[in-house]
Amino acid sequence: MTLLVATFVSNPQAPALTDALITRAAQALGIEGQTQWLGKDIAADLIFESAQSPRSLADAFRGAVEPYPIDVIVQPVAGRRKKLFLADMDSTMIGQECIDELADYVGLKVQVSNITERAMRGELAFEPALRERVALLKGLDVSVIAEILKERIHYTPGGRELVRTMRAHGAYTALVSGGFTLFTGPVSQAIGFHEHRSNELIINDGKLAGLVAEPILGKEAKLATLKELARVNQLQPHETMAVGDGANDLAMLQDAGLGVAYHAKPAVAEAAAARVDYSDLTALLYAQGYNHREFVQD
Repeated sequence: MTLLVATFVSNPQAPALTDALITRAAQALGIEGQTQWLGKDIAADLIFESAQSPRSLADAFRGAVEPYPIDVIVQPVAGRRKKLFLADMDSTMIGQECIDELADYVGLKVQVSNITERAMRGELAFEPALRERVALLKGLDVSVIAEILKERIHYTPGGRELVRTMRAHGAYTALVSGGFTLFTGPVSQAIGFHEHRSNELIINDGKLAGLVAEPILGKEAKLATLKELARVNQLQPHETMAVGDGANDLAMLQDAGLGVAYHAKPAVAEAAAARVDYSDLTALLYAQGYNHREFVQD
């Protein structure tokens, strides 16, 4: 038997969690546990003992609370507060896919978005798909990036609280993206990450050359970054956490101590150890046992 914690989280913009709902879920699984509230009507822990796998229990709890929009993350109580956090950028820390927004300026957003979607679902290999999309951007003035950042990029709710709260408690944070440094630089600074890693667009005379510098940062590079930063910070695997939504995030998610598929493609959500479908990014703080009063607000 292992001491486990099931963290129930609803979207802070539409709180829907109640004691009755948690009790119903526990009874449905034949579990007796102790409830501890982390955020009024938003998040609570149910602590209990079980020999079942956390993933199977999370699936069962989600089924027990349907049709209510409640996320459930189950993990061992020991080591739940993480010391290293890696995050994808596009459709995770921000709501957009930056390459799709670039493509809109050359009238190719639909074509590029289709390729992006297939790559994120794992239907296309990430690296050649990225080269194909970047080639379509040849000749685009690099100045449009500043306009996109200002007018089109929207930060995912809870992202700043997540990163800044973890930093305030000693964790190291990194934005690791298959996107581009021209975006990850400003985004990482705005959110508060320690560092960012991504791909470099080649620029000639102020215009995109239609090329991306090699080697391309994709699935394997994200995994390698997780391992490298854990080693540099002298951390064990269980002390790490990663979040992402696409197929190129999956290796990183599966290797992290807590890998969270955030509003993810179906295959990614199915394969990751944990998933968040309804809440914002503060769910990752609640999953670590942070009380709402501990959050570092904007």
